[in-house]
Amino acid sequence: ELLNGLAETMAEVGAANNPEILAGFTFLGQFIDHDLTLDTTPLSQQQQDPDALTNFRSARYDLDSVYGGSPTERPELYDPNDPDKLLIDGLNDPNKPDDVPRQSDGKAIIGDPRNDENLIVCQLHVAFMKFHNALVDHVREQGSVAAEGVFEEAQRLCRWHFQWMVVHDFLPHVVGQDMVDQVLEERDSQPAKVKLDFYKPKNTDMPMMPVEFAVAAYRFGHSMVRGAYRVNDTNVPAIFGAEPNDTNLNGSRPIPPALEIVWKFFFAIPGLDPPGPEDPPPNQARLIDSKLSAPLFNLPSSVVPPPDVLVSLAQRNLLRGKRLGLPSGQRIAREMGVAALSNQQLGLGNESGWKREAPLWFYILKEAELQQGGVRLAAIGGRIVAEVFLGLLKLDDNSYLSNDPSFRPAPPMAREDGQFLMGDLLKFAGVRLE
Repeated sequence: ELLNGLAETMAEVGAANNPEILAGFTFLGQFIDHDLTLDTTPLSQQQQDPDALTNFRSARYDLDSVYGGSPTERPELYDPNDPDKLLIDGLNDPNKPDDVPRQSDGKAIIGDPRNDENLIVCQLHVAFMKFHNALVDHVREQGSVAAEGVFEEAQRLCRWHFQWMVVHDFLPHVVGQDMVDQVLEERDSQPAKVKLDFYKPKNTDMPMMPVEFAVAAYRFGHSMVRGAYRVNDTNVPAIFGAEPNDTNLNGSRPIPPALEIVWKFFFAIPGLDPPGPEDPPPNQARLIDSKLSAPLFNLPSSVVPPPDVLVSLAQRNLLRGKRLGLPSGQRIAREMGVAALSNQQLGLGNESGWKREAPLWFYILKEAELQQGGVRLAAIGGRIVAEVFLGLLKLDDNSYLSNDPSFRPAPPMAREDGQFLMGDLLKFAGVRLE
């Protein structure tokens, strides 16, 4: 009852924008999550066996949500006329947006069906497909790799640029550069130092996905979701609607031409002029706080398939944390040696049922709100996310951080000074920028 009551209080009223994070990072975070984690256990069964949390996704930044393994393992994901490239529907068709291949019922044929939950993360998935395909062309133009090695080289470059962008663009935005620097020290050609105080997997070959990360800390992005998004010069659809149409971004359907994304509204694109006073501004993310936008309290069937009737995201997150036996926010603070916020400070009042302990997910959101003004995660949330992200990267023998610490993005993928952010990735991929 306490959790259900708390969920009801988390509805957004008078939403505030995050001045430091554009909305694209909300969905980039969702895309990264789908690359790292997948738990297919139904919510109802998690209470019966909370220790059976299994990660069905490789805990690696390997883009297996895009590649599905390889052209041999998932040939339906690859272009039959050029198997080194991923299959994209609608290429060179002026009447159709570029899209993932789909079944007759409209559902996506991709490595992770969750990337079709909404039309923004779906089009982000397409952008990564196009980035890989552009790298195939680049590798061939270089002429330094035999024909049979083109796919593997393009895949390596795609993964390493993705990893670089996560470390140097995504993480600094959501946890702050100071937190990144506390955990990671990159040293040119010398192996990077990654200082992990709390995330220490016993099996480094199959590192566990901490439940505190997957079920609480990394769900911070839910508070960043807006009720609606400008996707191009003419349309501002709602994130979800009762039925999919041109007024919402419901997924599990072909991308409508009216909802094709112009990416300057989601990320800073190098080389583009900033919007003038008469131009529509880009979408800002919402603050990282204890409030969620209204559509997240009535999730559509593309996100919560029937017969599941629990359609409030706040309620789902809080109940899942309880059923999986998550420690409270205060318990984590004590374990980390961080001064804990009281339930009074968190706004939970003196309700004795909480026993002075707060749900970890709620605590992390409120901590960001109170200590960082909602622009980024704070001490506990930021530490969990930074250590897991950077720890997984360091433990992966195939990541750039472990395999080649001297790797640096270079033109034509990066700018002349070597800077490579999400906007650079989109630009090289050849997606619609303006």
